[in-house]
Amino acid sequence: MDLVLRDTLSGMRRAVRGRPGRPLTLYVCGPTVYDVAHVGHARTYLFFDVARRFLESEGVRVRHVMNVTDFEDKLDARATQLGIPWRTLARREERSFFRDLAALNVLHPTVTPRATEYVRRMIATGQRLERSGRVRREGEEWVYTPPRRGARENFPTDRQLATHAVEEPGHPFPAQDGRSGEFMIWRLQRPPKPSWPSPWGRGIPGWHLECYAMAERSLGIPVDLHGGGPDLIYPHHYAENEVALELRGTPFARVFFHPAFVLTGGAKMAKSTGNLVSLRDALRDVGPNALRWYLLSTSHARRLAWDPEALHRAAADYARLRGTVRTWLGGTGGRASAATVRRLAAGVRHDLARGLATDRAFARIRAWAEDAARTGSAVAPRERAAALTEFRSIERRTGLELR
Repeated sequence: MDLVLRDTLSGMRRAVRGRPGRPLTLYVCGPTVYDVAHVGHARTYLFFDVARRFLESEGVRVRHVMNVTDFEDKLDARATQLGIPWRTLARREERSFFRDLAALNVLHPTVTPRATEYVRRMIATGQRLERSGRVRREGEEWVYTPPRRGARENFPTDRQLATHAVEEPGHPFPAQDGRSGEFMIWRLQRPPKPSWPSPWGRGIPGWHLECYAMAERSLGIPVDLHGGGPDLIYPHHYAENEVALELRGTPFARVFFHPAFVLTGGAKMAKSTGNLVSLRDALRDVGPNALRWYLLSTSHARRLAWDPEALHRAAADYARLRGTVRTWLGGTGGRASAATVRRLAAGVRHDLARGLATDRAFARIRAWAEDAARTGSAVAPRERAAALTEFRSIERRTGLELR
């Protein structure tokens, strides 16, 4: 069964498919490793985790790449504040990030390339863009100016920009002067800040070249499925897509997918503002399964307003659910058929296939458990093995422990 998602760029529903003879390629934008991961990050990565779990459960081989941005201005500032080298901070927070995702039972990516390992390829990408004649120097920066594109080729940079761009410190809405789509290729910079030699002088490449260089090397362009948080649509995914259109004549991805934000106090949860709930604290509070249950019980298309009381209600809901499943599977004298779980598993599979609807899938699981608790039923001993097989298939696709 195909996974069908609404492509963020076109707005159309598209099946996520690989190409014959190769794994399906998944590129998820990873962390800038200067501070702790928060539950907003977790929700984004959980949706991609379920997408990968679903695809692999359907027999699809997936090659999953998640980059690690281990040099960047915010990382420099944080390292200076702490009085440690930027590389030391980056390695420490990278380890912390993947430790927290593992604790949440998120599958580890196939490849986790670091930006520092791809600087030479980023420079080569910048040189290829320069040959287009649309790169110019402005002070200490080299800037690329894209050509006009059709409305369906890339994310908007005109008056429709507010549809995708997110205003926050460091990422203001650009001026409407015809230059809003420009992005940096190179900036002069000297040690002790990150710095590499290049044809333009010693400095650092623009952030937007990073994911293009990594995806081109590790997966090939276009990627079958690509995304991250919606704050990355503009300027980051816009710029990645522009590089692919210029250098390869193709979009960066065949399907773009951007699960909605987690909000705190009505604003996007973000490391840059300190407006966050750390993933580690949330895991300590309720554990990985209850947190997954809470974060995925709302549709990926809807923003989730973080609510500690709702989190604890979800944790209690999950505990009841798991208790019901255990009682149903382990009860004596039961007469229930495994067919009820077979229908449940088929429904969950359908919900996930049609738009990664974890909210509908979880509601379906909850309804099954409420019915089982109300009737006090248990599985017949001869049906237990078949029922266990169906529960395992649900667990494989959702990442939840149900037994």
